[in-house]
Amino acid sequence: MKKTGLRLVDRSAYFCYYLIMLEIVKLRKNLNNTRVLYDINLNVEKRDIVAIIGSSGCGKSTLLKCINRLLKPDGGKIVFNGEDITQKSTNLQKIREKIGIVFQQFNLFPHMTVKENITLAPLKVKRMPKNTVEIDAMYLLERIGMLEKMDKYPHELSGGQAQRVAIARSLIMKPELMLFDEPTSALDPKMTKEVLDVMTDLKNTGMTMIVVTHEIGFAREVANRVVFMHGGTIVEENSSDEFFSNPQHPATIDFLKNVVIPSASEGMTQKNIIS
Repeated sequence: MKKTGLRLVDRSAYFCYYLIMLEIVKLRKNLNNTRVLYDINLNVEKRDIVAIIGSSGCGKSTLLKCINRLLKPDGGKIVFNGEDITQKSTNLQKIREKIGIVFQQFNLFPHMTVKENITLAPLKVKRMPKNTVEIDAMYLLERIGMLEKMDKYPHELSGGQAQRVAIARSLIMKPELMLFDEPTSALDPKMTKEVLDVMTDLKNTGMTMIVVTHEIGFAREVANRVVFMHGGTIVEENSSDEFFSNPQHPATIDFLKNVVIPSASEGMTQKNIIS
């Protein structure tokens, strides 16, 4: 047998390396002289749906802002598609086109229609042809069930509708990774389901997502991995099934004592935090 110079196991490792979209190594961040994140290590593969849960103030939102480079880390590195995006030479505009983010607040421009809110960035930032952008916007609005609302203004929308528009506004930039920072925390159960349905549809298209959430049903049913943060670092990470059925870290066990974990039949139709 002719030697190739590369063993099968090496080929496998080479292939797996390129499955990794995001690699976070020893990430640190201080805010107002207070340590918010330290020693964060996390890999996210293409098509992963990673749910990040934990008590308020444990650093979940700060982590997302560092990944999107809305905040500059104080140490460690963030490697996105093979590029260390913590370097001074990083083109932050290009990175934010590839890493979309949706916050708790909808942040829609109140003086613009739904259609104008969605088409603004590709027209002004990417300078895409207007016809192309409008076709993309119509497709996304139909996909999220909002086509009939395209000429409405934000004040004419429900909270769930506004959040769906915010998601479409990120998607029109054709990101490779989507970050969600508790996108349903301000919504009632009906509106929550509307938004989570859109996010579930994104999973079915193969979108890679990191979701900071208090929706335990979503974490259990849709995410393939769950990360638990405590005191500014990741203390436990596992598949969703293993995470909820067999938690290991004392902080995780204590947290889950105060959480209603829905059965598969209950899914994502209820608010799942009781504490």
